[in-house]
Amino acid sequence: MEQTSVLSVRKIVITGILAAIAILLGVTRLGFIPVPNISGNATIMHVPAILGGVMEGPIVGALIGTIFGLFSFLQATSPIFKNPLVSIFPRIWIGVVAYYAYVGSRRAFGEIPALAIAGVLGTLTNTVLVLSMAVITKLIPIEVIPSIIPQAIAELIIAAIITVVVVGGWKRIESGSGGASV
Repeated sequence: MEQTSVLSVRKIVITGILAAIAILLGVTRLGFIPVPNISGNATIMHVPAILGGVMEGPIVGALIGTIFGLFSFLQATSPIFKNPLVSIFPRIWIGVVAYYAYVGSRRAFGEIPALAIAGVLGTLTNTVLVLSMAVITKLIPIEVIPSIIPQAIAELIIAAIITVVVVGGWKRIESGSGGASV
């Protein structure tokens, strides 16, 4: 009797690659865009979790999100992110929500809109849960949230574009319809 694993070799490899990209974005600070509000930075650090969720499913998305959260916690420069309820817990759900948003909207809207929706909802998961946990734990007052809205909108747009381009391109390569001709 053959036993099947929840994580195939492919899923483990994709998880490792996307987690490494998330860590690289953090270590090099390429994943952070300085902004003049309480957060201090807009980010694309959550995008690998979105990509992992959409490409390989909710478990891969959750694993990459967890790695992002742990990195955020360990590298915290702000007291807000030194709390694991703010830095780790919300990040677990980014790829999970992105996966279900993608699967749930693909039939109704088509591939490209579904990828954009996954990018937007994965990003909203990060933003809403991080801010909610920061308010609940009294690390920020609710009154500062409006100052973060412009940054959140920019992050939504960027994540939607990256998700469409990367996953759309990956699917074209896998299907053999997107290679360069010689």
